[in-house]
Amino acid sequence: MELKGIHHVSAITANAANNYHFYTEVLGMRLVKKTINQDDPSVYHLFYADEVGNPGSDLTFFEIPQAGRTYPGISSISGTSLRVPNDRALQYWEKRLTEHNVDHDGMTKQGSRHVIHFRDSENQRLTLISDETNTGVKGGKVWEHSNTPADKGIIGLGPVTLTVEDPAPTIKVLTEILTFREVGGYSSLDNDQDDIRVFATGEGGTGAEVHLEVRNDLSKERPGRGSVHHVAFRVDNEDELAKWKNRIKKEGIPNSGLIDRFYFKSLYFREPNGILFELATDGPGFATDEDVDNLGESLALPPLFEDRREEIEANLKPLDTIRPHHSVWSCCIQRCSNWFR
Repeated sequence: MELKGIHHVSAITANAANNYHFYTEVLGMRLVKKTINQDDPSVYHLFYADEVGNPGSDLTFFEIPQAGRTYPGISSISGTSLRVPNDRALQYWEKRLTEHNVDHDGMTKQGSRHVIHFRDSENQRLTLISDETNTGVKGGKVWEHSNTPADKGIIGLGPVTLTVEDPAPTIKVLTEILTFREVGGYSSLDNDQDDIRVFATGEGGTGAEVHLEVRNDLSKERPGRGSVHHVAFRVDNEDELAKWKNRIKKEGIPNSGLIDRFYFKSLYFREPNGILFELATDGPGFATDEDVDNLGESLALPPLFEDRREEIEANLKPLDTIRPHHSVWSCCIQRCSNWFR
């Protein structure tokens, strides 16, 4: 058994409409699924990804309208990376973020890779990372209707950063229970030492790394809007996931057991520093209940919730996610404009 890389990252937003605008209009990602938090169907769960939501490209958000601010600290997933094709793409993004008044630090280096650290309006800690030198897990493909160029858009999730006070128990889980191996390190922005340790799994590369930061000057993070809820790692199929369940149980780690999320199967557990990990299967995928061309345009409910649709929709604040290019009217306008050229 070997984990294949990052599957998805799930974070918290207090405003689904603003979140949708930022990740689709500013970052050019595709909303591939508008659904509910299956553990709390009164709130949205939004999935942003590449053209079809390939495993390793999904950045997801639970809407919690009452969420307060995040107080960053240890025992947290303190950073999420988004992959772009190369260094030239980062130059494009530096200009784009500035034009959209997005708070960013400009282009810099993270080890041997070029990156741009930035924040959304809720201070979600994000990084654009270049795949210029990537030789590991391949990225996805930018959606053809994205408002970013196909050769510069976001193609998947990059490394996640974990911040802990005591690294030893986390490293033990990563290397002795999961299938990560230490592959290097780099210095943080305010330190000349290689204080960030890098662990990789599977084919390695930007799509299969966890970066571990040790901080002794922070208290435990108080999560809120702009914080990360959990990170999920890729498992090939359900049979393999069952083996992972047995392995984790054998290690004496409490876990959720196998859970059917409809779009994938999952297993959850916390590593010793309290960070929530998920193992998730690559399939069946987001086209299970929607046509690929219309992913994310309507409220998708797993079969378990379908008989409660009327109740669920009544409790959700309407969120219009129909893309203009899909409407009959816009198609007619486009055809008419072609006729009169």
